[in-house]
Amino acid sequence: MKGEGFVTSWSGGKDSALAFYRTRRAGGVPLAIVNVLDETGQRSRSHGLRPEILEAQAAALGVPLRTARASWASYEAEFTTLLAGAVVDGATAAVFGDIDLAAHRDWEEKVCRAAGLRASLPLWLEPRRALVDELLGLGFRALIVAVKEDALPARLLGRTLDAGVVAEIESLGADACGENGEYHTVLVDGPDFARPLNLVPGPAGIHHTGEGPFRVATLDLVLA
Repeated sequence: MKGEGFVTSWSGGKDSALAFYRTRRAGGVPLAIVNVLDETGQRSRSHGLRPEILEAQAAALGVPLRTARASWASYEAEFTTLLAGAVVDGATAAVFGDIDLAAHRDWEEKVCRAAGLRASLPLWLEPRRALVDELLGLGFRALIVAVKEDALPARLLGRTLDAGVVAEIESLGADACGENGEYHTVLVDGPDFARPLNLVPGPAGIHHTGEGPFRVATLDLVLA
């Protein structure tokens, strides 16, 4: 990885941030972060984040943000086009924050092959709880922005992910890392950020993700 240009599939949350962190520390050269927005361009497809938050994260990381707009039906084609653009920029690898869901890895390797990139999953098959503990120990700070309604209560929205919240999540029978979609986060600070993001809560709502036929309670966040 040393000296290799890479692009990161950036959800805006903790796992993609840790994958970015590890790849950079291994000597990789970050060229951009990429994210697919909804058809309107007003929200990210995966976490429902405003694009200005993603832009602020990219600025804090010191890398460009590359985005596309897509429906779930056109997501794969648009994402592949984003990756192909990273090749033009000099990237040879695409970094993903997935941990152990084989279907996700299969899809990522498929789109990377189509774009001419190597898929890199630096968190792959590591214990989920250990990864959360590593994040917290390194000083990453993330807020919970979405919870699957049949897994976790909406009262967790807006909470900072810390040891107490992780224990509460586990006590409710959910995975500490949220790898099964139990919750999503937005990163507001971390070792690679030049400055923290100051986000303030807006209204809560319901966001239908592409991960399944369930409802997700979300918290809208805006830059202060």
